Amino acid sequence: MPAQLIDGKAFAARLREQVGEAARAFEEKAGRKAGLAVVLVGEDPASQVYVRSKGKATLAAGMASFEYRLPADTPQDELVALVRALNEDETVDGILVQLPLPRHLDEKAVIAQIAPDKDVDGITPTNAGRLVLGMDTLVSCTPLGCVMILKDMLGDLSGMDAVVVGRSILFGKPMAQLLLAENCTVTMAHSRTRDLPEVLRRADIVVAAVGVPFLIKGDWLKPGAIVLDGGINRLDAEPGEERGRIVGDVAFDEALPHVRAITPVPGGVGATTIAVLLRNAMVAAHRNAGLPAPEGL
Repeated sequence: MPAQLIDGKAFAARLREQVGEAARAFEEKAGRKAGLAVVLVGEDPASQVYVRSKGKATLAAGMASFEYRLPADTPQDELVALVRALNEDETVDGILVQLPLPRHLDEKAVIAQIAPDKDVDGITPTNAGRLVLGMDTLVSCTPLGCVMILKDMLGDLSGMDAVVVGRSILFGKPMAQLLLAENCTVTMAHSRTRDLPEVLRRADIVVAAVGVPFLIKGDWLKPGAIVLDGGINRLDAEPGEERGRIVGDVAFDEALPHVRAITPVPGGVGATTIAVLLRNAMVAAHRNAGLPAPEGL
């Protein structure tokens, strides 16, 4: 039987619809729109595109969008002052500082200034600690989207063997914690893992988040495994191409005969990230307003 392609765009569309319904209900109860603030420092082209997409999606969901675009030479104290002001702004429910920041800025110090209850990217030390302790908290968007996809497909994940390839603070580490919370048996693999193929061959669930194109070969995967490919890698352009194509960390064509289901790249895991960001902002808005959590989110 051919592998099922997991359509991240379709999943994101359904989630955005749910967020839109929750946003309308929130406005009626709270007397204001839920608000998401995004801070961009510098002129990185990819970050500019991403911030623009976030703003459009926020408005389309019926929420208020606040964008702050600062020059690349913005000093640390000025950026920190902006974050602190947004913490105090009652119209702002979620704050996202677009990474990476210019090199002269201390990312960790800036992130630590974000109020945990407005940290819609789930990367403050407080929210990372809450996740490890099993507390209800805001969680990094891409791994949360992966778990939502898995539960949507499978329901109960208890007892499944899962391997997360990659250990970044935005993806790999929170992904492992979320899978543990769903009662999976979790292995974290990385660049120094010995015999990665053998580790992967016993996995019911594989989540790739390492950023190396085609790292994971098809015959490394257990027959019937479910593969979520979080890698976003641009290859060099071929003759006649304007830009190189985007590929994942998994050798997609090789994997198809082996696995039960797999996310394509693009159109898979990455397509869910902004929708989950909006979901996190809506959850934060309800908490900040003292309202019960929105149903279905």
